[in-house]
Amino acid sequence: MLLPKSAFATKGVGKHKEKLTSFEMALRDAKIAEFNLVRVSSIFPPGCKLVPRSLGLRRLKSGQVVYVVMSENATNEPHRLVASSVGIAIPKKSNHYGYLSEHHGYGQTDSFAGDYAEDLAAYMLATILGVEFDPDKSYDEQKDIWKISGHTVRTMNVTQSAVGDKNGLWTTVIAAVVFVL
Repeated sequence: MLLPKSAFATKGVGKHKEKLTSFEMALRDAKIAEFNLVRVSSIFPPGCKLVPRSLGLRRLKSGQVVYVVMSENATNEPHRLVASSVGIAIPKKSNHYGYLSEHHGYGQTDSFAGDYAEDLAAYMLATILGVEFDPDKSYDEQKDIWKISGHTVRTMNVTQSAVGDKNGLWTTVIAAVVFVL
């Protein structure tokens, strides 16, 4: 059974005249270009721990197949703001899985895109738990946690935004949660 024990968040931005190379540069900036990335759906495994990127990277080897939930966005429009974000919602009860949400948008700041992705992850987790969810009533700003029908949920995000290159180079942004087996 492939059940990740840890995961880390990362982000990056790349610029180049070729879109694909811009994407590669964003992967390099995020420190994950040397792996064979396999995109997976949005479940954060039960018992999985978020670790710092540096620790997660030490547990991986070049060329390794690595599972990732990733959001990407790109533009070649000068001065256009692009954003990519992965929202993370993890229940306090470690025996239950959490949820990851990918979001990408235009004209959105890190803060806006990150908050949106977090809300989306919390909403999707609530629907999986089969409970009512009202983002205006469920969030405890002082404690920075969600209370969803008695479930305590911690949320966070990894977000990267960038302004399109003034000379029209492709500008790519990525945000990802990388699983470590």
